[in-house]
Amino acid sequence: MNDDEPIIQTRHLSRHFGPLVAVKDLNLEVRRGEIFGVLGPNGAGKSTTIRMLCGILNPTGGDGTVVGLDIKRDAERIKERIGYMTQRFSLYEDLSVEENLTFYAGIYGVPMRRRRDRIREVLDTTGLTPRRKQLSGTLSGGWKQRVALASATIHQPPLLFLDEPTAGVDPVSRRDFWEQIHRIAHEGTTVLLTTHYMDEAERCHRLAFIFSGQVLDTGTPQEVVARRHLQVAELEIEHDTRAAATALRAHADVDEVAHYGHTLRLSTKNGVDPLALAETVLGTLGLPIAQARLARATVEDAFVSMVRDEGRAPVTRSAA
Repeated sequence: MNDDEPIIQTRHLSRHFGPLVAVKDLNLEVRRGEIFGVLGPNGAGKSTTIRMLCGILNPTGGDGTVVGLDIKRDAERIKERIGYMTQRFSLYEDLSVEENLTFYAGIYGVPMRRRRDRIREVLDTTGLTPRRKQLSGTLSGGWKQRVALASATIHQPPLLFLDEPTAGVDPVSRRDFWEQIHRIAHEGTTVLLTTHYMDEAERCHRLAFIFSGQVLDTGTPQEVVARRHLQVAELEIEHDTRAAATALRAHADVDEVAHYGHTLRLSTKNGVDPLALAETVLGTLGLPIAQARLARATVEDAFVSMVRDEGRAPVTRSAA
């Protein structure tokens, strides 16, 4: 594979399950060495996409390449050259941490002469050495996640797929896990991950926002936020925040009003100043603003705005 080639490239990729269109006309390009996030709500088609790219699920239409191999013709060869981890990654709970790593090293074909050293390396870099003899079933969720990641990368694949890897994991373990992801990427492995946690998008090099099986936008976190042209302010209202929120939502230039405790987060579009708009709308109603400050528009703000503009109802059945 040429180093200049995208490590993943799809053209009009689609997948149907009977009448349900899980993925539609997906065009995606992932560059070597980056952490690429595929973001979207539950049922958006993220897991279906990753299964097609891993050679687990055949596409209904379109085509693509992964690590230079065709996803239709070379599915088995692709599986040999990637790592794959899901939130339901299967560890053998009656085996120790080290025994699990030994098993997966054999499954992935790590040479015998290299296997012992490689297991030692992975134990050290993931902080699992003190727990190497512990039964995997007795580990907490965060430590099981580390073992799963270590198992998926024991063969040093050029490409790692992580499907909802932090679902159900506590915030401290999530943060530690992301440090491991960046370490792996720095060592030369490209990472593609799916998530519905919008805050994790800030940690990716580039993103694709997917909704109802379609890509809404692709770019760096800064690029996708900037393209929405949102202005954001945080308001503390002295009385009746619900009435204030209702009045603000009725304005044509308001994209979203969200409650955060006693604070209202106001997003405006069309370049409208949210502080001036709030003063005008709420001043008319006699609702004083105790405090107001500008805030940074986030990836979550951008995603919610995109989904709202699509004008679709929330997804109610899973396409994952």
